[in-house]
Amino acid sequence: MIKNERALRHELVVEAAHRMMMAARTAPKGKGIDVIEIVLVDDRSDLEKLSEAMRKKSEASGMKFLLRDADNILQGDALLLIGTRSSKQGLNCRYCGFLCDEKPEETPCAINSIDVGIAVGSACSIAADLRVDTRVMFSAGWTAADLGWLEGCSQIIAIALSASSKNPFFDRKPREEQSQNGK
Repeated sequence: MIKNERALRHELVVEAAHRMMMAARTAPKGKGIDVIEIVLVDDRSDLEKLSEAMRKKSEASGMKFLLRDADNILQGDALLLIGTRSSKQGLNCRYCGFLCDEKPEETPCAINSIDVGIAVGSACSIAADLRVDTRVMFSAGWTAADLGWLEGCSQIIAIALSASSKNPFFDRKPREEQSQNGK
């Protein structure tokens, strides 16, 4: 049997994403308490839905970087979303600016935030080992939260994934520069 890599590319990226999900899950967590949620978005129609929501969010907020990132996620093959359910860790560390009992509900626990960061780093390290191109995107995670894709989670970070001859997440230009240069 002869298999062309181009025909398998999406499948290979999804396989790498599964390994990245495992790395994020097994990453160290504050006090050993697992409040991390991880999902894989690998269907083109879902990526298009997220991209469109990012465009609308850009229009509503005036934040132009959302336009660039909305285009950028469509150049990839898949997207991982890693978020946290809010959980006070009871350390009274004041990393969030408050003692746990004084912390306003809308203020995220800093330990939860750190857990997301460690999980994202662990996932990206696997992608690097597998030679899959990535881009960590606050913007896509922020918009995925609006869509309710990780119910009950906040601080969602997206990792865009690609396996192409040139990393589409490198040399990114703001969208207005792209249009001025005819790209």
